[in-house]
Amino acid sequence: ASHLAATRHGLAAARDGGTVLLLPLRGGTATEIARRTARHLGTAVHQPVTVGASAPVTDLAAHPETVAGAYAEGRRCLDALHLLGRAGDGAAAEDFGFLGLLLAGERDIAGFVGRTIGPVVSYDERRGTELVRTLDAYFEGGMSPARTKDMLHVHVNTVAQRLERVGRLLGADWQTPARALEIQLALRLHRLAAPGGR
Repeated sequence: ASHLAATRHGLAAARDGGTVLLLPLRGGTATEIARRTARHLGTAVHQPVTVGASAPVTDLAAHPETVAGAYAEGRRCLDALHLLGRAGDGAAAEDFGFLGLLLAGERDIAGFVGRTIGPVVSYDERRGTELVRTLDAYFEGGMSPARTKDMLHVHVNTVAQRLERVGRLLGADWQTPARALEIQLALRLHRLAAPGGR
């Protein structure tokens, strides 16, 4: 770990029976670096190494106190990986979907909403469309296009076209149970964060 820290211009330390690395976020996301580090260290010690990562810490020189929060977040991710039976893997809070909100020290709600439905929100803002409202109605109507059109007072073809656009923005798997759950949570959080949200 010390060698890895030295070659990547980071820091390494022992703490709480484990190793803590502070590495610059170059050439990938926190998740990618965590996974690469798990593989690299696992190869070096010839046994599985599990790596929990925090979200990136910015402006560390001006805010050194953020290291403690990042450590706690990384530790929660490490614990989650062990609980899920993913020893030898690496992950960051963002990998756990909405559960990442519970793992993250700062509760990055805006980040979760942005990662989950950001393309739809941005599309509405740029084009003046109502895809977010359509998604809300679609889920509220039990994922029924017929009930959605009644709630929105539009033609069923309009609902179909909007949902097709949502699929292009969010990916073909957006209606799978796991993704649908995350999208519904993101929609609710987005609504609550809006002025006068409820």
